[in-house]
Amino acid sequence: MMLSVQDLAVSRGGITILDAVSLTLQPGEALVLRGPNGIGKTTLLRTVAGLQLPVSGRVELPPEGAAYSGHADGLKATLTVAENLTFWARIYGQRDIAPALKAMNLETLADRDAQNLSAGQKRRLGLARLLVTGRGLWLLDEPTVSLDAASVALFAEAVRAHLKRGGAALMATHIDLGLEEATILDLAPFRAKTPAPGQGGGFDEAFA
Repeated sequence: MMLSVQDLAVSRGGITILDAVSLTLQPGEALVLRGPNGIGKTTLLRTVAGLQLPVSGRVELPPEGAAYSGHADGLKATLTVAENLTFWARIYGQRDIAPALKAMNLETLADRDAQNLSAGQKRRLGLARLLVTGRGLWLLDEPTVSLDAASVALFAEAVRAHLKRGGAALMATHIDLGLEEATILDLAPFRAKTPAPGQGGGFDEAFA
């Protein structure tokens, strides 16, 4: 099993927003999280990735962990495209960045500084990092932001190839990637009950 989530409750701003979330992912499977803005898709992904603690419940990941792609591209502006990928590849004990460059159509940009890339090119480079991690489980938060249709297709093919190699993906996206392997999980039924007056407060939707 690539991922097991059991009775997970997650919070934002000290308030529980999702409760009793359970899901599993096997090798070759993809699951797409859906729900209105603010329901907690990002918070759930960050909790599964270990970036914040759950309120309750359990998350079981592969022994080597997962590769997480959030809203930030995670790039070093003064390094070239190739240098950025090489940096991340070495962190994860990998060496070959050529497949990642090819998969995300970055070969002609390999020697360009990241600070000189367009928003879409930066996003493609940020996603190419997934391909040099060697991780079997991908956690993806709105991965197609800033991508044009051609780049969305490139990314979808990269995910498809990852699944065919026995990987798995949990993602939040409003874009239909055309992945027959993917199933949809609507988070609306897991929305936590609204706290009674005086039992909570603060930001409730801005960072979902």
